[in-house]
Amino acid sequence: MPAAAFEKGPFYVRPFPATSAAIRVTAPARLHLGFLDLNGDLGRRYGSIGLSIDRPSTELTVAKADQHSASGHESQRAVALVRKFAGERPGDGYAINISEAIPAHAGLGSGTQLALAIGAAVAAIEGRSLSAADIASLGERGARSGIGVEAFTSGGFIIDGGKGTTDRPPPVTLRSDFPPDWRVMLILDPRNAGVSGEAELTAFAGLPPFPETSAAHICHLVLMKLMPGLKEEDIGAFGSALTEIQEIVGAHFATKQGGSAWTSKAVGHLASRMRELGATGIGQSSWGPTGFAFVESQKAAERLYHSLNEDAKRVGLEILIAHGRNSGARIETLRNPKRMEH
Repeated sequence: MPAAAFEKGPFYVRPFPATSAAIRVTAPARLHLGFLDLNGDLGRRYGSIGLSIDRPSTELTVAKADQHSASGHESQRAVALVRKFAGERPGDGYAINISEAIPAHAGLGSGTQLALAIGAAVAAIEGRSLSAADIASLGERGARSGIGVEAFTSGGFIIDGGKGTTDRPPPVTLRSDFPPDWRVMLILDPRNAGVSGEAELTAFAGLPPFPETSAAHICHLVLMKLMPGLKEEDIGAFGSALTEIQEIVGAHFATKQGGSAWTSKAVGHLASRMRELGATGIGQSSWGPTGFAFVESQKAAERLYHSLNEDAKRVGLEILIAHGRNSGARIETLRNPKRMEH
């Protein structure tokens, strides 16, 4: 039975009374498909384009315990996060078990989803009414992009309005279901990691000025080609617009990626081969190294997978076939466990 949910308009954890029940949360990965405006002359900067996907995902269970602890994937990160949400109270903590985790520093939004999952679980257990934006702010996530928060809340294809004058997550300006037949080819490179943390802040600060004409062109592509293609399920229009957006943004970020639009050259090469074999919407998610490409059906995805999987494995890459996810995180209550002791 669901323990908590997000309601539209704003989104809030709908809590039940404070309880000792364990809470299980499954949170989706997201792709960052590009920025609308890195120029910022209108007073808002960035403006992210994103998509929630069904795999990989983060799944964790949170229960009351004598002290804060975590096991499984990303355990150190999890303990630091639960301290932000629950503080330090002698003899009163939370035990977190992370059975699955979105790969860290891969451009898939792992940090935001982990923070939101832990924060939502603590809020549900304690009976606190918090919006997803509240949780993101407490967890120090979402200051630049709102797509991770919206992916957790309701999934789908997402565009946010960019960072304004506050530290709250940017407002979502568009959210649409993703065509159920389309598939996303993910190209993972476990050997490489995208820029994150202080290095990411430094990299953004060192980027050259972004031309206003380029920002205007990206917005034109989004409004008159990308979104109509999505709404009419015209993958050709959607994909060609996305590829062009990625080329513009990738060229801008190349100065911080060794002169390339790709963090992993191997990923870039495989993505180009997917394009030659009929895929569209080619690019890199955030700082990478994860690459992506879109195809019109499961059959097309499987054909592409079988054509390239052996080549991918030879250079240490992994190909996954993902669906767009048109729903948010799943939050469930488990049977009342015994209080965990250490």
